[in-house]
Amino acid sequence: MKKPPVLGNITPIIPAGGDMEKAIAFYEKLGFTTIYQEGDPVTMAIIKRDCAEIFLQKNDDRRLAEWTTLRIEVDGIEQLYEEFQAQGGQIIHPNGQLQTQPWGMKEFAIIDVAGVCITFFEPEK
Repeated sequence: MKKPPVLGNITPIIPAGGDMEKAIAFYEKLGFTTIYQEGDPVTMAIIKRDCAEIFLQKNDDRRLAEWTTLRIEVDGIEQLYEEFQAQGGQIIHPNGQLQTQPWGMKEFAIIDVAGVCITFFEPEK
């Protein structure tokens, strides 16, 4: 009997703006590590923190970035929120403070340097 396929982690490719060094520095401030860079100057980078992996693609179309959003599941959302707040509070989106949503997720949001919205979430226990 064949084993059914199982989907794993998703690795999005997101617009990083026109300044890749600035984008990479932003994600490194969030605790991500750059595991790969391509081009000179850099046009693509892969960043990773724990199981979350994101491809940053040089693209200075602000409209595309502002319409790009992703969600990252977290174990320990309060601790991550505090970690990001400790960096001056500028990382958390003003409308994205930590709160429990009606659909049962505790979450907060950030906007990266290109305009991409990232929501970190944890199911309520």
